[in-house]
Amino acid sequence: MTTTKQEQLTPDEFIAANEAKVNKRWYPCFHIAPRVGWCNDPNGFAYFDGQYHLFYQHYTYEPKWGPMHWGHATSKDLVHWERQPVALFPDHPYDADGCFSGCGIEKDGKFYLLYTGHVDLLKKPGQPDRIETQNLAVSTDGVHFTKSDKNPVIKLPVEQVSTGEDHHFRDPKIWQHGGRYYAVVGAQTAEETGQVLVFTSENLEDWQFKHVMAKAEGNQGFMWECPNFAEFDGHEALIFSPQGVKPEGKLYRNLHQSGSMLGKMDYESGIFYHDDFKLLDYGFDFYAPQVTQAPDGRCLMVGWLNMWESAMPEQADGWCGQMTVPRELHYREDKVVTPPAKELTALREEAFAKPDMFLTEETSFAEWSQETGELTADFDLTEAKGLALHFAAGFDDEVSVRIEKESGEIVLTRKSAATGRAEERFAKLPAGQEKISVRVYEDRSSLEIFFNDGEVVMSTRFYPKTAERVIVLEPQEGSVRMKNGVFYKLSSIFA
Repeated sequence: MTTTKQEQLTPDEFIAANEAKVNKRWYPCFHIAPRVGWCNDPNGFAYFDGQYHLFYQHYTYEPKWGPMHWGHATSKDLVHWERQPVALFPDHPYDADGCFSGCGIEKDGKFYLLYTGHVDLLKKPGQPDRIETQNLAVSTDGVHFTKSDKNPVIKLPVEQVSTGEDHHFRDPKIWQHGGRYYAVVGAQTAEETGQVLVFTSENLEDWQFKHVMAKAEGNQGFMWECPNFAEFDGHEALIFSPQGVKPEGKLYRNLHQSGSMLGKMDYESGIFYHDDFKLLDYGFDFYAPQVTQAPDGRCLMVGWLNMWESAMPEQADGWCGQMTVPRELHYREDKVVTPPAKELTALREEAFAKPDMFLTEETSFAEWSQETGELTADFDLTEAKGLALHFAAGFDDEVSVRIEKESGEIVLTRKSAATGRAEERFAKLPAGQEKISVRVYEDRSSLEIFFNDGEVVMSTRFYPKTAERVIVLEPQEGSVRMKNGVFYKLSSIFA
């Protein structure tokens, strides 16, 4: 735990005193990460006063989970970001053990945050081991926040909703409809299955419980965290992170999942009628995504590029955790797709383009051997059984994706000397698909791989022992045609 000397410093003072001590060997170039200490879930993702605001769960004093604060960054273009002071602190009786996840929204020229106050209790039989409530903070400048005297503004409606002993009730997300505010909150039933509750308000301060919006059926987990109601391309979806989903064959191999259910919200009843649950990312590291609406109406999403109870070697360097690049949500062929946000092309600097060519054997290009950057290419698999892309750093560190044309299966393999593990994750494209586009964001300790403009996404962390990288393209039993192959060097998102 922190020492008395550390605790005498405010979080921002501690950051200023310790930032220079952080080892930057794996520190990202174009992903938001804490300057010092720990971060997890994105919070408060919203547009206010001419810029985007992104907060995140943050513990400054150590690079591991602790009493949660809210870190904060702002951007005018969704690409270049500016650090802001730590926004929320656990300093009231209702949030004494953490300011857990929540959301942000503009109202009447002010910026409101609704977050979960967490209090740990001494566990006793028949009593909860925590109290979680939803609380409000407000700002006029978008940087300095004052907590409401009316907190908590939302409490667990035990008279109307069955709940288990553990008092799971967290991660509110607000949206507007028909002149009213609606908030979804993750919860748990008495039978210990996940559910989402919906509340309504006219002023953000006085809330009424409406209904159970949706709940788990079958293998859908014991707790639904970080729910979001998303609207895009004339469609609606419930986005959430269910805990405790059991593996089903090659699906759901991570400790916890994140995905979406397309459907329709019935505002009169408060029920969301939905289709099946589908993953938003099939890689190793994606959790707790949060959405917001851009000024032009697009739905944007950021997630935590990490996974609970997994190896986090960067902790030894004084920091831990990072956000994904911003993504867009779209509806295409009856499903949700998540391509990178269009603004990200502004990060591109020098381009290393290759002429259209046929690949008949393992091929690498010296100009593409960069520690960080963006790879884009279109591949025609008509005369091959598949394609593999390898992102290697020496013999001991490699991330590979193999695409099998006939079945459409994609296998993501991660081999890491830092963790001592070799692991696989799986996804599928339509069987027999011959033309596939690939876009990869490669940072110092992560890879985000987008197939067919977000039809399938696979994200993973990666901790090479060396900064020397190589990208190898390997046709599988035949010849693969590559078109529009370009590797871009990318600028840092922070000045």
